[in-house]
Amino acid sequence: MDISQAIAQLKTAPGFTEQVGMILIHNGVVRAWSRQNKNPVSQLEVKVDYPKIAQLVKQFEQRPGIFKIIVEAKEGLFKPGDDLLFIVVAGDIREHVTSVLSELLEKIKTEAVIKKEFF
Repeated sequence: MDISQAIAQLKTAPGFTEQVGMILIHNGVVRAWSRQNKNPVSQLEVKVDYPKIAQLVKQFEQRPGIFKIIVEAKEGLFKPGDDLLFIVVAGDIREHVTSVLSELLEKIKTEAVIKKEFF
């Protein structure tokens, strides 16, 4: 995802200027070490449940103050430093946007993504 392009496109949506006061972005990348035991990771295999992500986006876009959510999750085999997950949340105020990004990220990671590390 080109973040600058995604934001520029988002800003053209009808209602953006009237409803958005914050855009928050998550850019998840492959770590070079395992969260479990800190062992070096050479590759990461990722499988994504795209229908589940679509369902979560639809659900979280209904939250108060949320204008739009964009998610791009990548599937396949990756190496440390590669981009894996982008989440863009646009909404009215900080309290609404930060809580939605945090909760949505946790749901995606626990319910819609399966990862396998290679050492």
